[in-house]
Amino acid sequence: MAFPLSFATLLFLLIVLAVSAIRVLREYERGVVFQLGRFWKVKGPGLVLIIPAIQQMVRVDLRTVVLDVPPQDVISRDNVSVKVNAVVYFRVLDPERAIIQVENFLMATSQLAQTTLRAVLGKHELDEMLAERERLNVDIQQALDAQTDAWGIKVSNVEIKHVDINESMVRAIARQAEAERERRAKVIHAEGELQASEKLMQAAEMLSRQAGAMQLRYMQTLGSIANDKTTTIVFPLPVDLLGGMSDDGKRKNNKD
Repeated sequence: MAFPLSFATLLFLLIVLAVSAIRVLREYERGVVFQLGRFWKVKGPGLVLIIPAIQQMVRVDLRTVVLDVPPQDVISRDNVSVKVNAVVYFRVLDPERAIIQVENFLMATSQLAQTTLRAVLGKHELDEMLAERERLNVDIQQALDAQTDAWGIKVSNVEIKHVDINESMVRAIARQAEAERERRAKVIHAEGELQASEKLMQAAEMLSRQAGAMQLRYMQTLGSIANDKTTTIVFPLPVDLLGGMSDDGKRKNNKD
């Protein structure tokens, strides 16, 4: 009875060893294999066989990771305190370096993203944070990607989600925007007055060149005012016009 029991035990141990030696890696996974503590090779995807107790394998996910950066207190270059949060998109390109060069690449990338966000945005003014997010996203992405390259990680994109400002600063920005709108309105009004005065000067010059042009203009003005019967208007009549009318009358009497 001892022999069948020993054979069954041996068979069971062999099955356990065979099962523990088999690893199945998905298409987006890679296995970093260590042999007696030293790096051996990167395997996968598919079926991977390792030697139990001699080799160990660490799984690495190659898919893009979406990392939410918690709100960070940032002091802008013009000394405005804001809270900014962002989203970082990155993926592992080199599983070997991602496992060997840093203890926990997810935690390391998260902490580095927070410090980089504060450092880059602190170099810019509040207006730039609000109006030029695309350029700031690129600056943060490039700075973060340059530092994570040694870990075999590629940062593909960074998006600033929210820039939270306290209420007093919001009111100040609203007053500034209102003052800017008033300034533009005054400038536009002044430009319109300037253009109108230039046109009036040109019209005056043209009327002064012809003696009868001014008289015709007076007559047109009188005709337009005469249509309004509800108002009595005293309109000055030019002396030149009266002189011209008297001369015409004398010439007519002489003809008669």
